[in-house]
Amino acid sequence: MTKLTIVANIMANEGSIEKVKSELIKLIEITRKEAGCLQYDLHQDNDNPAHFVFFENWSSRELWQQHMGAQHLADYLAATKGAVASFTVNEMTHIG
Repeated sequence: MTKLTIVANIMANEGSIEKVKSELIKLIEITRKEAGCLQYDLHQDNDNPAHFVFFENWSSRELWQQHMGAQHLADYLAATKGAVASFTVNEMTHIG
């Protein structure tokens, strides 16, 4: 199966940018150690610091789904409750 690319967009509420950023940073090291994680990079928009993007590559959708159910993601969601304005995930396939 072709690897799965994930583009996750997180928009923090004004006043919560640093809190959301610090919680997102906590996810990086632990996620990179997960089975199937090929790439897990966090970016912050230069013009809108409330906008964060995770660019991820996984060896399979099944292993990405395991990641989505991991305790550290549940902890992130609890820690950022009310601090995130929007969250979207795009599952993508590399074509060139």
